[in-house]
Order: sequence, then structure tokens, then C-alpha cells
Amino acid sequence: MCCKVSGANRGLGFGLAASLAARPNTIVFAGARDPAAKSLKDLAAKYPNVHPVKLTAGDKADNEAAIAEIKKTAGRLDVLIPNAGIMKHFGTLATTPVSEMQDHWEVNTLGLVVLFQAAHELLLASPTGAPIIAYISTAMGSMGNFFNGGATPYSSSKAAANFLVKVLDAEHPSLIAMAIHPGWVQTAMGNEGATNLGLPQAPVAVDTAIAGILLRIDGATKEKSSGRFFNLVSHDGNPWDNPADEIVW
Repeated sequence: MCCKVSGANRGLGFGLAASLAARPNTIVFAGARDPAAKSLKDLAAKYPNVHPVKLTAGDKADNEAAIAEIKKTAGRLDVLIPNAGIMKHFGTLATTPVSEMQDHWEVNTLGLVVLFQAAHELLLASPTGAPIIAYISTAMGSMGNFFNGGATPYSSSKAAANFLVKVLDAEHPSLIAMAIHPGWVQTAMGNEGATNLGLPQAPVAVDTAIAGILLRIDGATKEKSSGRFFNLVSHDGNPWDNPADEIVW
């Protein structure tokens, strides 16, 4: 199996790349703005099946070059995990700079578009016959179960990307396209959001989130998995929790 993970130099992306790398018969392409980051160099030294590649979210040339490297090295792509994302502004919509909206949409929404456009030919030709794109989303992008948390640029950009997941499911009969909410994870970004709301840290451990994501990817099928928005966390009655294992779009 050949997998591509974006935003793989730290946090959830790095954890996903490391977990996949430990599996037999798996090739992992770890995409990051800086593929020479120490975390990725160390991971590649430990696992020769890991290949760091330069990938800047929303950058057409970077994405096309990364996919060309995958095609040259592995000759196939079976699983695509768009994980790269930013959440760096909190405030009301009235006071949010337009530049912040643009930054978040460039990475969180257009990042998915540019990556899929670069990868789709190789991905859809996967010898498995059932390629997977698992977009790492957030419950804050749900319209039907609204919880913004003051992060409008982030939430709106994720809501737009969720729509694109539905489009991919509809347009490609063989593609398993899903959105996954891994929970409010204890990454640097997640903990910053928790601090903004007066919490000491995010509630979900990174390892727990990684296990949940991979459980959804493993054994995924078009019939039971595609076009769905999965919730991986427990339901403890907090305002940010969702009441079911599947989130309302």
C-alpha cells in the first residue's frame, strides 16, 4: 500500500506517518513545507519506507512535484490523507481581517483542491480498485451541529472542504472519499484553541486520534464509508461534543 500524508512534520500528521510506516508492505510519503525537518529526517532514518517530500498547501507546483516523485518512486498511490491545516485567528466576524480568511481558505480548502487535482490520476488508478481520500476535518466545520468557538476563518474553511468531500464522492464511483473529525487533539494547534477558550489543553490524546483515523481508513468501502463525516471521540456532554458517531454536515 502506498500512502501520502500532508502536514506530516509534526502533530497529527507526523503521528499518522509514523504509525503507517511501522506497517509491513507500506510506503509512506510524508509531505511538509520543510521535508528536511528533523522529525522527518529521523523518521526516514528509522523507516526506509518513509519518503519526505516538499508540499506546501495550495501550491500547485509543489503538489505536482510531490505526486511526480510518488509516481517515480512507488508507481502507485492508494491512500491520500490531506491533514495540513491552520487555525491561527480567533475573534468575531466583524473584526476578523480579510487576510485571515484568505490564509485559512488557501490552506484548509484550496489545499485539498490543489492536492487532489495533482494526485487524482495516480490515485484513481490505484491497483486496489478502491482508492481512499480521508480528509482530516473538524466538527467545527459542521453546519448542522454548530460550534464555532470563535475561530470563524478555520471553521468556515473546513465547512467548505467538507462540501468538496461530498463532491469527490459523487463524481468518482471508485473513490472512497470521507471526512474525519479526530476530536479536539492535543497538538500545538489544538492546545492553542483550548487555551483560547480557557482550557488547560485539548481533551484528546494524539495516539487516540491516530488510532481512530486509521480504524476508519482500514477496511473502508464505498458503500459504508464514502461521502460520510465521521466522529471519532466520546460524547461527554461538552458544547463541542457531537452526539453520534457520524456528524451532520
